[in-house]
Amino acid sequence: MIRRQTNGTSVATAPGGMVRPRVLVVAGTRPEAIKLAPIMRALQLQPELETRLALTGQHSDLVDQVLDVFALQPDWDLGIMREGQDLYDVAAGCLRELRTVTESYRPDLILVQGDTASVFFGALVGFFERTRVAHVEAGLRSGDKWQPWPEEIFRRMTGVVADYHFAPTAGARDNLLREGTDPAKVFVTGNTVVDALHVITASGHQVTSPALRDVMESRRRLVLVTAHRRESFGAPLREAFTALRAIADTWNDVVLLYPVHPNPQVREPAYELLGGHERIVLTEPLDYFDLGHALRHAALAITDSGGIQEEAPSFGTPVLVLREVTERPEGVEAGVATLVGTDRARITAAAAAVLGAPHDERQSGFNPYGDGKAAVRIADIIMHELTGSPRVTTDFEAAVPA
Repeated sequence: MIRRQTNGTSVATAPGGMVRPRVLVVAGTRPEAIKLAPIMRALQLQPELETRLALTGQHSDLVDQVLDVFALQPDWDLGIMREGQDLYDVAAGCLRELRTVTESYRPDLILVQGDTASVFFGALVGFFERTRVAHVEAGLRSGDKWQPWPEEIFRRMTGVVADYHFAPTAGARDNLLREGTDPAKVFVTGNTVVDALHVITASGHQVTSPALRDVMESRRRLVLVTAHRRESFGAPLREAFTALRAIADTWNDVVLLYPVHPNPQVREPAYELLGGHERIVLTEPLDYFDLGHALRHAALAITDSGGIQEEAPSFGTPVLVLREVTERPEGVEAGVATLVGTDRARITAAAAAVLGAPHDERQSGFNPYGDGKAAVRIADIIMHELTGSPRVTTDFEAAVPA
C-alpha cells in the first residue's frame, strides 16, 4: 500500500509549452539512495525533464538518513517492509506497488541503481509497462551466481532488461560488451558514490554519533567494520566475528567500531561474539556523514560492503573484503583492497599486515571508481536520450595512480 504520495499526475511542461519527459527514480536500500541522490539533484536542475522519486521501503530509516543529507523528498513511499520478510515478500511488494506508481505516473524512463530486489523488480515493472529502463552501476560481475547472493543475478537480469547501461568503469563496460550489449547503449560514467563523498567532504558536517566521536578523540587507531551479506549468514559470519575479536585482543592501540546492521541474523551473533570487549564498539548504523568521517579517519576498514570498497580509495584507507570474490576488482588491482573471505586466519593475517606496518603508506586521492562527475554525466545522457539535446560530457577515464 502506498503510504505517502506528494505529487500529482498532471502533465508538466517545459519552457515553451512542450511536454516534459518524465523520469521515475526507484530506490529501495540506503546504498541505492546514496548513489542515486547526486543523480536526482543533477536531474532536478534540468528544466526540460520532470523527475520523481519512489522509495520501495526495502530499507526505511536507513534511507531517510540519506534523503535528509541530500535534502530530498520522496514522491512515493511504498512501505513494503514487513517484519521477517523474505525475497518473495520483497518481490511481490515491489511488483504490486511499482505497478500502481507507473500506471498512474506514466514515466518515459525508469532509473534504477545497483543490484537489490528493488532494482531488478523496478526494472521488470518497466519492461512489463514497455517503459525504457536505465541501470546505474551496470556491468559489475563476480562470475559466481552465488556470490554475492542474490545480488549477482539481480544485476545480470537487470542488465538484460535495461535499455541504457551506465557502467562505472571500463571493466564494467567490457563485461557488458562480452555479454552482447549494444555498445551504443553503454556509457562509462564513473560511480556516483564518489560524487556523494564529495558532497559530504565539502559540507563541514560535524560528527553526531557519540560512539564515533569517542573513538576519534581517543588515542587509539580506528578499525571500521561493516558486515551484513546474506551469503555469510550463519557459520561464515560467526567465523569472521571470531577474527574481529582476535584483532581487538592482539592490538591494544586499536578500537573496532562496528555499526551493526538491523537484520537479526547479523545483530544476534554480533552482540553474542563481539559484545563486552573494551576495544570493540557496537553501535547503531551511522548516518552517511558520520560514515564518511569514520572511513576517512580509519586506519583500516574490514567490510563485505560494495560501497565501502568504492569509497575507501578516496581517503587512501586500506580495505579487507570479507568475500571470496568481488564484482569490484579495480580496488584489488589498485592495491587498496584485499580479498580475505570469512576465514579467521586470513582476516587476522591481513589485518596484521596493515596494522603492523611501520608507517602510514596510504595514497589518498586516487580512486579507480570515479572522479565526482558521474551524476552530471548520467543526467546529460538522459537529457540527450529523452529530448535529443546534444551531449556535453565525455566518458569517465580512471586516472593512473602516482
